[in-house]
Amino acid sequence: MHPSHHAKTHPERPAYVMASSGETVTYGQLEARSNQGAHLFRQLGLKAGDVIAILLDNHPRFFEVAWAAQRAGLYYACISSKLTAGEIQYILGDCAAKVLITSAGVGPVVDELPALAPGLKLYMVGEARAPYESFEAARASLPETPIADETAGADMLYSSGTTGRPKGIKPPLTGGPIDAPNVLSMMAEHMFGFPPSGTYLSPAPLYHAAPLRWCMGYQRLGGTVLVMEKFDPEHALALIETYKVDCGQFVPTHFVRMLKLPPEVRTRYDLSSLKSAVHAAAPCPIPVKEQMMEWWGPIIHEYYAGSEGNGFCYIGPHDWLAHKGSVGKGTTAEVKICGDDGEPLPPRTEGVVYFAGGTPLTYHNAPDKVAENTNQHGWTTLGDVGWVDEDGFLYLTDRKSFMIISGGVNIYPQELENLLITHPKVADAAVVGAPDEEMGEKVVAVIQPMNWADAGDDLRAELMAFCRANLSHVKSPRMLDFMAELPRHPTGKLYKRLIRDAYWGKEGSKIV
Repeated sequence: MHPSHHAKTHPERPAYVMASSGETVTYGQLEARSNQGAHLFRQLGLKAGDVIAILLDNHPRFFEVAWAAQRAGLYYACISSKLTAGEIQYILGDCAAKVLITSAGVGPVVDELPALAPGLKLYMVGEARAPYESFEAARASLPETPIADETAGADMLYSSGTTGRPKGIKPPLTGGPIDAPNVLSMMAEHMFGFPPSGTYLSPAPLYHAAPLRWCMGYQRLGGTVLVMEKFDPEHALALIETYKVDCGQFVPTHFVRMLKLPPEVRTRYDLSSLKSAVHAAAPCPIPVKEQMMEWWGPIIHEYYAGSEGNGFCYIGPHDWLAHKGSVGKGTTAEVKICGDDGEPLPPRTEGVVYFAGGTPLTYHNAPDKVAENTNQHGWTTLGDVGWVDEDGFLYLTDRKSFMIISGGVNIYPQELENLLITHPKVADAAVVGAPDEEMGEKVVAVIQPMNWADAGDDLRAELMAFCRANLSHVKSPRMLDFMAELPRHPTGKLYKRLIRDAYWGKEGSKIV
């Protein structure tokens, strides 16, 4: 279970293809380049357990750097290319990175970092500019054979920071071989039905946990990863047809954007090669998933988990049709729903979602966050709220931190957001609480219209009426605003904190 094995058996098979440029890197090339990268890291004095930072867009060199670090026993901290220089500086310091590898495609922020991170060895892939050295040139003369002391490294990822400072997840290294069995690869093949020698479409940023781990997991199986540099709904459909894509992973936002293509565009492409599609990262509104099942067939799998790895829930397409809205049953840990006192609640009672018996929760340099998310039984939570039915299927309600308290009533925004996104004139929606003298908080819906020209009183009245016709007046918005584009992470997560803070007048907050 490692690309090095496939380099011996199928050296000419594409390990990955860049969707826009068509650049293809074979398993033989990936093997040679990742070995050279590992030699470079040893030449720089890096030893097992040290950290490199990868700050890249979806670049052709991304996997070459990651696999080089993996086979050198290093942690590779993958950083969002959307962060500010100050946010990146915080992560570089927190993870104690010794090397930073970036690209000009990340943008102007790369020019701010050298002054903020003195002492860091700086490399740039592609065309390099001072003070960055060329990563490709630095590795070019080094051996294409493995280093003598190969041992398995691991990713070190940071939570996306939608509710505060990002938190690092640094799993313990095994000290074992680089090709040890990988749980995600086994899940991909046996749970999701990914064919080992097929083609996998990855439409999301590689620096995020799910795209990075599932892409590398699929390369362990010997499949070809088709990487979209940037998601476009019609381009995704065209790629499925052109490359005869077998499988892929998406987020609900991708589904929504594909569903809102004109019918003549959606039906233009042959998607019959698709055998399995997986979605995660955010809850999917029931009507959206129903339409996707009708369009693509019962091939859509779903899981609920976090970068932390403390628990994993899974639901297959047929189980979902019988338990619509569920994110599945616990597989690696038992799901517990607890009240504010940390004690378990009966079925169909809403509370905080905990995992019992799974991998311990750890946050790098943040024991207070671990304690905050661990109850008296030792069960751990990601901060989500939900309930389980009598069969043990979990249904998510929202994040606890997003709850609105209006007139003493607890209101979770997700239900209203799920409704609003089904309206044909709505491209995206966020619901937050804003200050209200009488009720404490009031429900505010912030809408990204399909057509910005529609933003105005007529659409506002139409959407208000739509909400009140489908939800109780308590859950319906008291106010409705428009934004040209919601601040959504490319992985599908919404930076709701930015929107909420703007209504509460917090310094430095804004709606953009």
